[in-house]
Amino acid sequence: MKLQMIGCSHKDAAVEFREQLSFTESQAVEALEEFRQRFPSAEIVLLSTCNRVELYTAAVEEDACPEYAEVVGFLAAQRKLPPDQLLERLNHRSGAEAVEHLFTVAAALDSMVVGEAQILSQVKQAYERATATGSTGALTHAIFQTASRVAKRVQAETAIHRRRVSVPSVAVGEVAPEFFETLADKRILLVGAGEMGAETLRYLRDGGARDITVINRSAERATRLAADLAAQTAPWESLDEHLAAADLVVSTTGSTEPIVTLERFRAIQAARYERLLLVLDLAVPRDFDPAIGDLSNVYLFSVDDLQASCDRNRREREREWPKARAIIAEETEQFLASLQQRAAGPVIRQLRERAEAVKREELDRLLKRLERLEMVAPQVSSDAGRAEITQAFDRVVNKLLHPPLASLRDDAADGHRQGLLDALRRLFQLGD
Repeated sequence: MKLQMIGCSHKDAAVEFREQLSFTESQAVEALEEFRQRFPSAEIVLLSTCNRVELYTAAVEEDACPEYAEVVGFLAAQRKLPPDQLLERLNHRSGAEAVEHLFTVAAALDSMVVGEAQILSQVKQAYERATATGSTGALTHAIFQTASRVAKRVQAETAIHRRRVSVPSVAVGEVAPEFFETLADKRILLVGAGEMGAETLRYLRDGGARDITVINRSAERATRLAADLAAQTAPWESLDEHLAAADLVVSTTGSTEPIVTLERFRAIQAARYERLLLVLDLAVPRDFDPAIGDLSNVYLFSVDDLQASCDRNRREREREWPKARAIIAEETEQFLASLQQRAAGPVIRQLRERAEAVKREELDRLLKRLERLEMVAPQVSSDAGRAEITQAFDRVVNKLLHPPLASLRDDAADGHRQGLLDALRRLFQLGD
């Protein structure tokens, strides 16, 4: 059997290169279907995200799995790129390395932001898409289902996923819950539609927020961001009106001067009727005058306030890293052992069936002779005697098979390094 991963990620390829290789949903489905036609006995799962493009291919019979150059050629044809441009730029992992890599990816230990929650769902979606197109099989079912379980174990047994390390994730995931039990019924205003705003909006959506308005000086950019994440927009000129209505404000603009001064906010405050307002000012320089935080029922947090939590969480994650890596190593070893045992299973069954067939043949011959003797001398045979003879043959078969089967199991646990599996097939003429 053969399992391999071919691809690249943010760790070894620039975004310009990853963009050339990335697949949309429909393109991924088309690629999977074409792969099945070209390599009908092989399995494949295609994982394409903003930070990685990876093809996991496998086959029970090693010869049925395409070689590295074949997969690269297939990928190049899909993305209309010269194969030579990809051959030296893609990573190739096989066997244990491929298994460990997938477990590491699913557990978010290989992500740009370690511990981020999105990657596990992306791995599941890639597997489900491949399954829906009939591109998966025994090996990919086993490894991707195990990867999901391993990721959940890392989440449960370490604090890596509970330690947020980006400013938006700390702002939405740690500070906001101190003031609001839920975001579902809160009016949220997001000021700014750049990268920080986009990341913040994703965390707000993941946190259950429903009523989100995006305001940005460039209305086109606000509309584009809002459309991607099902938010609404409002014109820049309506900022004061939305500040008066909001429960939570997150500001991420690139303005060089504060966009909300103390005087401006005082004029807005009367319309708020003393309702609590949480302002998460993630901009540098700051968008809100720090003095606004001194007003009653207004709680203002700047990047500096949040950065301390990020740094603390990062140190906590680093302490959890060895524990997570130990889980990955343990699960990889167990998974490979189970695969090797699975490979040995058919040979063990064939060997036992062959031995049982020989036993039955010889036992039938002996019992027929006993029947003839019984006709001459009834005292020679009896039901008890037949049972004892059958048990004796069973013991002979078990004793003869025990040493080779024990050696085969040991060899399977060691990765079939001694080649006993093939040797037994040849010695006992068991076939494939």
